Amino acid sequence: MSLNGKVALVTGAGQGIGRGIALRLAKEGADVGLVDLKSDKIESVKGEIEALGRKATTFTADVSDRDQVFAAVEHVAKELGGFDVIVNNAGIAQVKPLEDVRPADLDLIYKINVNGVVWGIQAAAAKFKALGHKGKIINASSIAGHDGFALLGVYSSTKFAVRALTQAAAKELASSGITVNAYCPGIVGTDMWVDIDKRFSEITGAPIGATYKKYVEGIALGRVQTPDDVAALVQFLASDDSDYITGQAILTDGGIVYR
Repeated sequence: MSLNGKVALVTGAGQGIGRGIALRLAKEGADVGLVDLKSDKIESVKGEIEALGRKATTFTADVSDRDQVFAAVEHVAKELGGFDVIVNNAGIAQVKPLEDVRPADLDLIYKINVNGVVWGIQAAAAKFKALGHKGKIINASSIAGHDGFALLGVYSSTKFAVRALTQAAAKELASSGITVNAYCPGIVGTDMWVDIDKRFSEITGAPIGATYKKYVEGIALGRVQTPDDVAALVQFLASDDSDYITGQAILTDGGIVYR
């Protein structure tokens, strides 16, 4: 599943799953464009990739802004000399009872988790077509894109939306040789889950760490997921070995949700 000669762009690449994906793609031979709101963090990841002997470039962007996403793709293609893969990884969580959700809550999470994926699909497809070759679009969904979770209702709805966008884009872009798939992580030991656990504690009164522990104990394989676990699937989806797979939202959760 070598990615030698490939150029990939990863959004939300400054930490957590995005960082893990960027490093895994580089280890497999890809040059990587790193996109994030936090320039200091992606500069650090850039150094890690260069230490692996691969090229990297950074671009600070808000994925909810269509123009910035298109500019990020142009920058990566120019700086790294091509464009083959986009990983629309950037996203945020929101823990709140549905009765408490307000317009500002919906606006924020949809702009990032849904709009950002749409802009990434558009920008990548346009660049693949301009370059005259096939391409890979890989989107971040979640186990919450297969099952709706209490107190994560709006977040779940955004990840269901990513699944729908993945399926529709796969159908629309197949004739251009572009595949579109999604990865669906479970309980990953990152800062996002620290924040989710804290919010559950505030709402339910559960001790800090209790919600995280409860979900981890429900994993069939008996351990929390790491960014590397997610990155292994993304690497496969980025490689030529997945050329006959499109429109799928693949669970990588250690055994929580079964489809």
